[in-house]
Amino acid sequence: MPLAETLGALARAKREGLTRHIGVSNFTVAVLEEAVRVCPEPLITNQIEYHAYIRQDKLLAACARHGVVVTCHVPLARGKLLDDPVIGEIAAAHGRTSAQIALRWLIQQPHIAVVPRALEFGEIEEDIALFDFALSAEEMERIGALRDNNIRIVDPEVRRPVWDVG
Repeated sequence: MPLAETLGALARAKREGLTRHIGVSNFTVAVLEEAVRVCPEPLITNQIEYHAYIRQDKLLAACARHGVVVTCHVPLARGKLLDDPVIGEIAAAHGRTSAQIALRWLIQQPHIAVVPRALEFGEIEEDIALFDFALSAEEMERIGALRDNNIRIVDPEVRRPVWDVG
């Protein structure tokens, strides 16, 4: 991928007022480091697969180091988290749905945004009702331990980079 050329074009679009910010998607640590080095404008976000079933510590640290927000796609692991017993137990304790607990775990972390899929208006309402409760440190740790499953949901062979481990 001609990274300098592509990011240079995006930077020009920003300077011309065609966009307010520049974001990237599925950049590994190495590609993110190169992108930050060659892009004349700051990168605002890296949209990646991140949820309670995948460990992305190295990439989260790289994004934090560069002030890049992580935007999570498939934040519910395409529904796999909805049946998790740990998530379900915490949801019952809070009187919330499993989706709300899994999403709250993400947004309660610093510099994390989510893009949940919603097929009905009620799901949209459920997905945004995350800001009137918080998970305890112990609940955050219990959910965080699920990352040891290390299940990648989105992994298309046609455009698969060499993913960072951990």
